[in-house]
Amino acid sequence: MTTRIKICGITRLEDALLAAQLGVDAIGLVFAPSPRRVAPDQARIIAAAVPPFVTSVALFVNPTEAEVDAVLETVQPDLLQFHGEESPDFCQAFGRPYIKAARVRPGLDLVEYAARHARARGLLLDAWTPDAHGGTGHRFDWSLIPPDLRLPVILAGGLEPGNVADAIRSVAPWAVDVSSGVEAAKGIKDAGKMHAFIQEVRNANV
Repeated sequence: MTTRIKICGITRLEDALLAAQLGVDAIGLVFAPSPRRVAPDQARIIAAAVPPFVTSVALFVNPTEAEVDAVLETVQPDLLQFHGEESPDFCQAFGRPYIKAARVRPGLDLVEYAARHARARGLLLDAWTPDAHGGTGHRFDWSLIPPDLRLPVILAGGLEPGNVADAIRSVAPWAVDVSSGVEAAKGIKDAGKMHAFIQEVRNANV
């Protein structure tokens, strides 16, 4: 199976275009309090510029309906990502495909979590930290992922070129999601790190 790749926290057009040239499957645009937050007008330019078959993903953390509607109207993303404590009803309210993030820690029943969000296109698994909903550069214990999840797993949390191949071999996720692991600074991607990350994913799939 070919592991799909999403690079999240894109804030610059040049980073999005390079990611597409390198062969990523999706780019993430953050619309939540974050150093990687992108203004809707800039996100619209980025989303409109990426070539066919590169999915633009709009990431939210506990937004209001009005906030999501405004991004849908301005940016027209392909996919929504809810990274907070949003209910299934909220995630489904926009009539758009979505993925749901879970911050993994001992005691979280991922099978039940996936069942509650059965209409999601995938389950993004990230590291739990008390002060942030993502983009922290921390990884979690991959052994906490049960083998019987009914949604495609998108693995995130502390991935970078040095560990992504091991992550793929250990977890066999549908996709991997990276942000801080390919950055020169928060919100600014590093071309060499992006290339190395993608190459390591390809190597793990051989």
